[in-house]
Amino acid sequence: MSARRQIGSRAPWEEAVGYSRAVRVGPHVWVSGTTGIGPDGQPVAPDAYGQAKQALAIIEAALGALGATLGDVVRTRLYVVDAARDAEAVGRAHGEAFGHVRPAATLVEVGALIRPDLLVEIEAEAYVEAA
Repeated sequence: MSARRQIGSRAPWEEAVGYSRAVRVGPHVWVSGTTGIGPDGQPVAPDAYGQAKQALAIIEAALGALGATLGDVVRTRLYVVDAARDAEAVGRAHGEAFGHVRPAATLVEVGALIRPDLLVEIEAEAYVEAA
């Protein structure tokens, strides 16, 4: 059985809710839903594109901490609170990060995220080939 490794981002709600930023078991890595917040816990941008770019940067760092890269991502899920307004911008940020990888992806509109100032949340799953 493969060893389980996990990392946190020190977000206060990780302990309260009981989850990790990312978990790796064997060649599989799962990154939890990630929003575009900065170290101060506030959104880094007022728009979905800026928040998506930050979420993707956080995802990239989480993958790296567990020995994976954006190139290892096989699936993403993107949640937006206003698809009519933000789907194109979030898709553009996703394409900039994954255009060469082209993972399976889903983008859905949701009623709300955990805070009203958050516009997008992104999950990622990766498979790391043996070296």
